[in-house]
Amino acid sequence: MVKIRFLGAAGQVTGSGCLLEGAGHKFLVDFGQFQGDEIIVRQNYQPLDFKASEIDFVILTHAHIDHSGRLPLLYKQGFRGKIFCTYPTAALAEILMKDSGKIHEEENEWENRKRMRAGLDEVEPLYSFDDAEETVPYLYPMPYRKKHQVSEALTFEYFDAGHLLGSSSVRIEWLEDGLLKSILFSGDLGSGNNPMLPAADHPEPAQAVVIESTYGLEYHHNTRRRASQLAEIIEETMEKGGTVLIPSFAVGRTQEIIFELKAHYVSLDRLDDFYDIPIFVDSPLAIHATGIYEKFADYYRPEVAAKVKSPENPFDAPNVTYVSEHEASMALDRSPKSKVIISASGMCEAGRIRHHLKHYLWKRETTLVFIGFQAEGTLGRALKDGLKDIHLFNDPIKVNARIEFVEGYSGHADQAALDNWLEPLEPHLSHLFINHGEAPRSHAFAEEMESRLPNTRVIVADPKEFYEV
Repeated sequence: MVKIRFLGAAGQVTGSGCLLEGAGHKFLVDFGQFQGDEIIVRQNYQPLDFKASEIDFVILTHAHIDHSGRLPLLYKQGFRGKIFCTYPTAALAEILMKDSGKIHEEENEWENRKRMRAGLDEVEPLYSFDDAEETVPYLYPMPYRKKHQVSEALTFEYFDAGHLLGSSSVRIEWLEDGLLKSILFSGDLGSGNNPMLPAADHPEPAQAVVIESTYGLEYHHNTRRRASQLAEIIEETMEKGGTVLIPSFAVGRTQEIIFELKAHYVSLDRLDDFYDIPIFVDSPLAIHATGIYEKFADYYRPEVAAKVKSPENPFDAPNVTYVSEHEASMALDRSPKSKVIISASGMCEAGRIRHHLKHYLWKRETTLVFIGFQAEGTLGRALKDGLKDIHLFNDPIKVNARIEFVEGYSGHADQAALDNWLEPLEPHLSHLFINHGEAPRSHAFAEEMESRLPNTRVIVADPKEFYEV
């Protein structure tokens, strides 16, 4: 028997991680950071209730920090096993973990200055840039759809999840009393509407399935109009002499926006109008990620791969400027010219976007455009929900900017995509675990699945429980 415990992303969408014990192994599927308000973030600092040195290996589904972001902490506390992942995930996880380590160091330095003034002892960061750098050699990349034999008793296989370059679902098999048992982790499933990446694979059936529920029982709308809506918002704002701020995940979403905006104007035979829009990608992380996206073009849809490898490469558009230096980033806030600034982080919790928000949110000609999920407790969620007074860098800010949310850009599957992925697996299911969703959504999704699958045990993941498969 294999025991499974959900270490995060249970009743919430961040902190993904599962501890599995059985078949002679103790291992993790993902080990990500908790993101959100102070209470949620504090969970990153809770002592581990297992020994990191006793973890044999980690199976990483994809590079996003809520799935990979505590791997350097695991290393820091003694883990020295392999971190299995796909080739693009290894490249993206390296830059994301290093960036996260740098952020933890900077935030810790600021925290210790406050503690020193208060006469308190200094504290250590969750982990450092060096911890992240030392974790990288343990990344062990492998291809999709090829079984990997961990031991005589246990194998696993990656399938494309369509969520992010290199993202995966993972199917794990083990021998128990001479019988073959299996569990399938969906990872984060793509919506199927990404213009660059293929739709999610259909893995072989498994007896138990762990499925995300970020948008359970919700349907994405506007997927066909999203590029035209975003273009309209940009044009309207520029006509008023304003600036468009787009908080965006540096890895994945930023590349998708640039690709689709250009494709939209090409479809209208208005490429010159696209070139008239000054677009600034203000994120060193996004710049590194874009290079990786170009390197692994073979993982795209075939027709897109051909474009990226040609002189038509959308990432090389003459109106797109990649900003790496701090001085150039600050100059964007001093410039009165209309422009589009795409900057991380996507939920406005860290990074350069917060500086741009401070300089632009009070201006009525500014438009702030959200294009992705905003987790509970984040500044992005508060602004999306209509908060009019905020504090940034200890300064009060009145929110006068126009706030827009362009639906259809989510990287997560809606109910239709979840159904499409799950339906071929249903006849074989004994257990269905629902995780990676805010509690009301996960429970509603579970009720729907219980009525649809009367012979399957449907379980909403609870971090306090060990489950037997």
